[in-house]
Amino acid sequence: MQSRPFTYLFYIQYLGLRYHGWQKQPGLKTIQGKLEKVFRYVLGHEDFTILSAGRTDSGVSCHRGAFELFHIAEIDLEDFINQVNENLPDDIRLLEGKRVSLDFNIIQDVIAKEYRYYFTTGEKFHPFAAGNLTYFIGQLDIDSMKAAADIFVGEHDFRRFCAKQKQSDNYRRQIFESEILEDKLILADGTQLKRYCYRVKGKGFLMHQVRLIMGSLLEIGKGIITKGDIQEALKSQEKSPLSGKVPANGLVLYGVEFGS
Repeated sequence: MQSRPFTYLFYIQYLGLRYHGWQKQPGLKTIQGKLEKVFRYVLGHEDFTILSAGRTDSGVSCHRGAFELFHIAEIDLEDFINQVNENLPDDIRLLEGKRVSLDFNIIQDVIAKEYRYYFTTGEKFHPFAAGNLTYFIGQLDIDSMKAAADIFVGEHDFRRFCAKQKQSDNYRRQIFESEILEDKLILADGTQLKRYCYRVKGKGFLMHQVRLIMGSLLEIGKGIITKGDIQEALKSQEKSPLSGKVPANGLVLYGVEFGS
């Protein structure tokens, strides 16, 4: 990007409910498309490029994602962020930004990504929570789900926990942390709702990997499959998913970490 020698790293937060994912697509409302429209207005031109550390799917939200801006001139970051946030819709905001060197690579310099999948079970939740978590009908064996979540820690072949990939793709990924947590969601009217969270952290993830892992944990909670089924699937050369894919609206890209 030598023609745009000024490079900036931005952190972003958004609610993905109304958007068809991060990546710009003709005729669809996306996070990248909305950002670029506002950037053109604030900068007064379109001589810039945006590159994300990772793309979220339709309906997926982001707590602290990252993208790189390649620009032709230096930017006053504080003023730029303020102007962009004033013109973005309420469900998207820039958190912070900083100048980075031309050697920085937003794809290759990622050392970890964390995703969280929020869900509840039992009694149907308050409608105000609809965009923040997924409701699973019936009771779940949460203790069994907690025990099974630990199986995914380490380096494994996740071909049965991802969308179909090309024949040559590498299905091995390393998971650093994988656990089921319990917490509360406080809604706008003051209602406190008990919810659960599947938290997973790794170097990188395959397409739909987190949602398919969560799908297998859901089936553990329902008694449909066992821990042994998951262990066998991580050794299998089959490509059919072990379980179904959970809905997107409970998933949040929680954070991205870069090396020094």
